[in-house]
Amino acid sequence: MNRRDFTQTLGMGAAGLLLPKMPALARTVTAEELLEPGLDLPIKKRLADAALNAATAKGATYADVRIGRYLNQYVMTRENRVQNIINTESFGVGVRVIANGCWGFAAIGDTQSEEDVARTAEKAVLFAKAHARLLKKPVQLAPQKGFGEVSWKTKVDKHSFEVPVKEKVDLLLTANDIALKNGANFVNNTLFMINEQKYFASTDGSYIDQDVHRIWPNFTVTAVDKASGLMATRDSLSAPMGRSYDYLQTNPADKLTGVTTRYNQGYDMLEDAEAAAKQARLKLKAKSVEAGKWDLVLDPSHTYLTIHESVGHATELDRVLGYEANLAGTSFATIDKWQSKKFNYGSNVVNFFADKTQPGSLGDVGWDDEGVKTKRWDLIKDGILVNYQAIRDQVHMLGEAESQGCCYADSWSTVQFQRMANVSLAPGKERLTVDEMIRDVKKGIYIIGDGSYSIDQQRYNFQFGGQLFYEIRDGQIVGMLRDVAYQSNTQEFWNSCVKVCDERDYRMGGTFFDGKGQPAQINSVSHGSSTARFNGVNVLNTGRKI
Repeated sequence: MNRRDFTQTLGMGAAGLLLPKMPALARTVTAEELLEPGLDLPIKKRLADAALNAATAKGATYADVRIGRYLNQYVMTRENRVQNIINTESFGVGVRVIANGCWGFAAIGDTQSEEDVARTAEKAVLFAKAHARLLKKPVQLAPQKGFGEVSWKTKVDKHSFEVPVKEKVDLLLTANDIALKNGANFVNNTLFMINEQKYFASTDGSYIDQDVHRIWPNFTVTAVDKASGLMATRDSLSAPMGRSYDYLQTNPADKLTGVTTRYNQGYDMLEDAEAAAKQARLKLKAKSVEAGKWDLVLDPSHTYLTIHESVGHATELDRVLGYEANLAGTSFATIDKWQSKKFNYGSNVVNFFADKTQPGSLGDVGWDDEGVKTKRWDLIKDGILVNYQAIRDQVHMLGEAESQGCCYADSWSTVQFQRMANVSLAPGKERLTVDEMIRDVKKGIYIIGDGSYSIDQQRYNFQFGGQLFYEIRDGQIVGMLRDVAYQSNTQEFWNSCVKVCDERDYRMGGTFFDGKGQPAQINSVSHGSSTARFNGVNVLNTGRKI
């Protein structure tokens, strides 16, 4: 791998990108093996019962078992050649228990033996009892009814793994060729496809079988001005989705940005590749921004990342309490602010909700990884902080008796813990189009796509870039800008939000590889919004003089 490819890989997620699990836990398979059906439900139930019975026999007051099969296919291309095709499968069983008031966990891979699973459960109980000697307070688990034998599956019209690899390669290489013919000098293109087959059972009486699919088509085009030595890039404006291969299709919806990303529509990679190459060329000639105060009109393809960093992570209860600080720090949105019932997180047009049930979203599942039925709930209402994201052993700290259903583990081999739900900015209540929003902007910048970002360890002070920047003067887009980044803090920024377009403009973006914990785990999460306007935001010029 050369330096440019290495840098590209790092920018897309590095360790979580090439293999989703460590080599000991994931094996390389053929594309055909990805379509094998896996264990029958009766076998999974027998394995689960073996674990639950063994755990309770050894003194566990609660136990759950997750039987997971995790399938991944990544197709990577560069210009006119294939760089890599990766197929992996990981299978195993994880058992979590409470004994003597303390959590214990153990896991085993590649087994269909009831005896092996029972011994693993017994080991989890031993760990719990050993750790209980250091316990200050026993685990307080919110009650949860059992659901019996139930199932849930991502809506799939065209299964990703059923599509021949050659067809996928041809699509990526065709997109690359279109980009090169329209002004790109370099192009990297990757298609990520994931299938999680997860079976959950607990002593509460649940036996839950889920089949979860996700997909992310992603590219970066680079244009070079040989005379000046300047380079400009434009990443794809695709959104990773909780869907399968049917997401990759042309859809004749509105094409303001050259790409559609609504959850119920498809993504046209070929059209986006052509637009990206042309726009990268235009970026080379764009006017450098003048630093100062600007009004910002932010497209949903951009706002998702600002939401993720400044609201999504900031409202995770374990971060708020200081129990979690790895990879994203703690949070400024402390409990006292929530208890006041008047902490002004944003303006009165700012409403954020968490939702694990949005169709097509990365976080869309029927039940979370501790057997809780998923739902939607408010985080910020009319600008006021009203709730957090919490799971079964946390909600008593909020005076609540029911988990919010946002527990997740990225493998059978890792213990489940609180992870971010889909956190989204609710659409505006009044009818408002993007054109109407721009019409009364005197001096502004319209930003499309996500770019570089930086935020402090309390999710407060930040700086964000983007992909495309258009200058707005007296209600009209007058040309492209470059070297744009905006700087603010979370409370100041969301209080500067004055308008949000209505639900007709609502779209989702998201992150395929969101890290948390130590050892780190990877989660996939969507963030929706409509186009939003922010007044008087500090804009920096990030360019270099040549």
